[in-house]
Amino acid sequence: MGAFLDKPKTAKHNDQGAGNKLLFGVSSMQGWRCEMEDAYFAKARLGNSLEEWSFFAVFDGHAGCKVSEHCAQHLLESIISTEEFKSGDHVKGIRTGFLRIDEKMRQLPEFTQEEEKCGGTTAVCVFISSTQVYIANCGDSRAVLCRTGVPVFATQDHKPILPEEKERIHNAGGSVMIKRVNGTLAVSRALGDYDFKNVKEKGQCEQLVSPEPEIFCQSRQDTDEFLVLACDGIWDVMSNEDVCSFIYSRLKVTTDLVNIANQVVDTCLHKGSRDNMSIIIIAFPGAPKPTEEAIESERRLEEQIEKITREEIASNKETDYVELLKCLQSKDDIEGLPPGGGLQSKYHIIERTFKAAFPDKPCEQYAYDEL
Repeated sequence: MGAFLDKPKTAKHNDQGAGNKLLFGVSSMQGWRCEMEDAYFAKARLGNSLEEWSFFAVFDGHAGCKVSEHCAQHLLESIISTEEFKSGDHVKGIRTGFLRIDEKMRQLPEFTQEEEKCGGTTAVCVFISSTQVYIANCGDSRAVLCRTGVPVFATQDHKPILPEEKERIHNAGGSVMIKRVNGTLAVSRALGDYDFKNVKEKGQCEQLVSPEPEIFCQSRQDTDEFLVLACDGIWDVMSNEDVCSFIYSRLKVTTDLVNIANQVVDTCLHKGSRDNMSIIIIAFPGAPKPTEEAIESERRLEEQIEKITREEIASNKETDYVELLKCLQSKDDIEGLPPGGGLQSKYHIIERTFKAAFPDKPCEQYAYDEL
């Protein structure tokens, strides 16, 4: 869980789609971690009796990818097959679906072999109907809803230090040390993690680690712009406000949600995220649209960054890439940087310019880790 590579794996897995007047884009990157443990599900039209419904989810696995991948494949069916969901009690159906998949996984051989711990996963998901948004969260992946460029709702990360979580852990005979359950697990709710769910006199949701999601229902509004689902590799280095303002500004420049999602992931890498990173951006009909003014401002900004980079290189032909980044970061005269993203969101311009000037000098994307 804590092992890192010598340099990050920056290849991205992308996905996109449309349906029910929604657009979505996905970006997922392994980054510095030795293994890719994230998984996701994204479908903008579920079909059959749920033709007007869409479902999206991000799963952040730990101690392996088995649980996150299983949940990505089976959580939706676990929820929509419940009698509660079928009868229209969607909140209860979502809760039952979470608890059911956690119990079913526990019975599967691949999750119960003694010689290999199966680990667990966080889960954040959303059902979007024509009138409602149902958001469920279990762990520290997060959903954020944006209206008029600002976050108006966000799920709460389930951390062991939260009073309610800490009380449950203590009641189950555990402890919270170094902000972790029994000093080892950084989240207090998750699917899987059966080593933390063995207190016989306690119920399924009263264990050291609970599989119970928090569920929120929001009525859709014309001012809804976009919803973000992402694992903590994103939120570790960008706040809710950062992510919303950055995506909001990008939507005024491009309609390509995959491109925007990739920009978020790259920016987080440059800001120092050491974790796997996965993000789904779901755009509502009220999302901002590109404008000629914003596109022109973006063009001028990138020209300005390229010009300043060339000037810095010309003044110091012995510079290396890390020194160049340090110098440019210290400048306060670069106007119009994307809010929430800053100069890190434009490192690709600096890198391109550096490579053109010094084709033989190393210019790897992980050099900023030395900053």
